[in-house]
Amino acid sequence: MSPSNASGPWYLDDLKTGDLFRSGEYEMDANQIIAFAQQFDPQPFHIDHEAAKASMFGKLAASGWHTAAITMRLLVETLPFYKGLIGLSTDIQWPRPTYPGDRLRVECRVLEIAPSRSRPEQGVVTVETLTLGQEGEPRQRQITKVLAFRKPE
Repeated sequence: MSPSNASGPWYLDDLKTGDLFRSGEYEMDANQIIAFAQQFDPQPFHIDHEAAKASMFGKLAASGWHTAAITMRLLVETLPFYKGLIGLSTDIQWPRPTYPGDRLRVECRVLEIAPSRSRPEQGVVTVETLTLGQEGEPRQRQITKVLAFRKPE
């Protein structure tokens, strides 16, 4: 059964290079964008509609960190790794902004699997995660190394 159609928990030995996981959707709204930004990224183009019009975005835009937080939520719901999603490192890019009304979804592909030599019960899985808007355009791209565990004996 492919990961896109199956539930977990997922163990290191269940995964194959090329496996693709797809999430459901999450709709962004202006109130969420403003509330998140007021607490964590209080820049004018994230918290004020009028100021955002004069910015490079042309309208209210979500913080990249808000998009990252939504991505994490979708990943937790979509990739039920045994013992959780434990990130080791990530490279993140935001090629396009996220706006109110956007419906985000995640596609996560396994790029590499490296069983640990010193800890046979675990390994490192490298994944590419694309956070896509409703038209399929990327809003965020991540390459992440995640700790994964083998099924207990």
